[in-house]
Amino acid sequence: MKTNYRIGFFTALAVNLLLLGAAGLLWWRSHPAAVATVVSRAPAVGASRASANAGSGGTARGSPLAPVPVSARQLQRIGVKIGAVRRKSVSDVIRTMGTVAVDERGLAYVQVRFAGYIQKVFVDSTYQYVRRGQPLFTIYSPGILATEREYLLARESQRRLARSPDPAVARDAAALVDAAAERLALWGIPHREIAQLRATGRIRRDLVIDSAVSGYVIQRQALPNAYVKPGTRLYTVANLTPIWVFAHVFQNDLGRLKVGDRARLTVDTYPGRHFTGRVDFIYPEIDASTRTARVRLRFANPTLKLVPGMFVNVSLEIPMGERVVIPASGVLQTGTRAIVFVDQGEGYLAPRTVRLGAEVGNEYIVLEGLKPGERIVTSANFLIDSQSELQAALAGFAPPSARPPAAGAAQARLAVSLQPNPPRAGRNLIRARLTDLKGEPLIGAQVSATFLLPAMPAMGMAGRQVAVRLSATGNGVYQGSVTLPASGIWQVAVVARKAGQVLATHQLSVAAGGGM
Repeated sequence: MKTNYRIGFFTALAVNLLLLGAAGLLWWRSHPAAVATVVSRAPAVGASRASANAGSGGTARGSPLAPVPVSARQLQRIGVKIGAVRRKSVSDVIRTMGTVAVDERGLAYVQVRFAGYIQKVFVDSTYQYVRRGQPLFTIYSPGILATEREYLLARESQRRLARSPDPAVARDAAALVDAAAERLALWGIPHREIAQLRATGRIRRDLVIDSAVSGYVIQRQALPNAYVKPGTRLYTVANLTPIWVFAHVFQNDLGRLKVGDRARLTVDTYPGRHFTGRVDFIYPEIDASTRTARVRLRFANPTLKLVPGMFVNVSLEIPMGERVVIPASGVLQTGTRAIVFVDQGEGYLAPRTVRLGAEVGNEYIVLEGLKPGERIVTSANFLIDSQSELQAALAGFAPPSARPPAAGAAQARLAVSLQPNPPRAGRNLIRARLTDLKGEPLIGAQVSATFLLPAMPAMGMAGRQVAVRLSATGNGVYQGSVTLPASGIWQVAVVARKAGQVLATHQLSVAAGGGM
């Protein structure tokens, strides 16, 4: 009994499945041009897009690109500009900040080699300019006075013993004079003072100390009545021509920088004026907190406009030799590749992937993909890119051996409308009416529509593409429903094809509202 029940149950189930399959087959055959909506999977943000073939712009992955037919009138209307690829001598610029400092090689100290007491101070303020040989202060030194007395006594003995019959006595007297004079010279007594002592034979209590160098006094310890010892730094004199500037350069830029490179300096104190110098030294140390290295620059500073402690703007010029360059506005950055549109002539702009080097000013260095003399689009690249992706979408429905028909070569006309108008994110109806050049309806054609939302890498948005096949409803009208996954400006391409030939194409842009 149970066996008969099981056989009956499975038999009924099989019959029902066969009936359902037959009903589905009959429905599908009664709707041969049923709407087939395919939403392409949008690549994730940051996903790679394959490089286009040089010269053709085709891609293996990502949004494909195709040559764009654009008339001269269209170029003018959308503001497209064409520029040439050039080869020229270029130099990169590293911009940073810096601080003016004293050139250490121009520093000098004023010291005395004996003990004494300062009496009068002539140079009594910092940053006062002094010249070589200019009096700085006077000093009283008991040791110097004693040596001067010895010198005078030796000269008196030399005069008395000059007529001695024994030549050795005269020589010894002269040797004592020379020894006393040499002792004064070794103590740093100015030659002027020794000459005056020799000429007058009188001792001066206060000794005048002169500056041995020219420059600005940046430190002063010489004070009236101060006791000084040998080696005391009484003045620090700096030469401010030339001057140093310490700049901080990020470690990533150090490989391009070398000693001798040209440096340019501007300062807010002198608007419109610049100073030129050279890289003098690159310190072999990286600051762990800022990841920068200190670079020392040297400037002539003949007019003394740059003073220590001044905060300045620094531009370091890095010569890069002869390079192929293009305007930066001519590059369309997609996130993982750089695309330019090359003017192929005859009204066609072809996308091409290029490999770029450094950005120098308003130009890019081109490492691969372009040659000097080629002409590229330098403005309105986003419009051309959208049109190129649209042309690639058209090519997917057109015969692979032929480009989309040029303007004026169509064999029929397409009139396209959408409901609602404007469309919205979600389900919409698209209707196309196909007629010949005389206005008579054409039937039996295959009509397809492609909706393309171009990618916006700068905003982290990937491209979207939706393809739909329209079904014939009679009298040359074809319609279908399309589901748009997001709002935005969609580029729409409609292609009518019959017997393997493209009859007509129609392109338009629609602004879809609603949510994302």
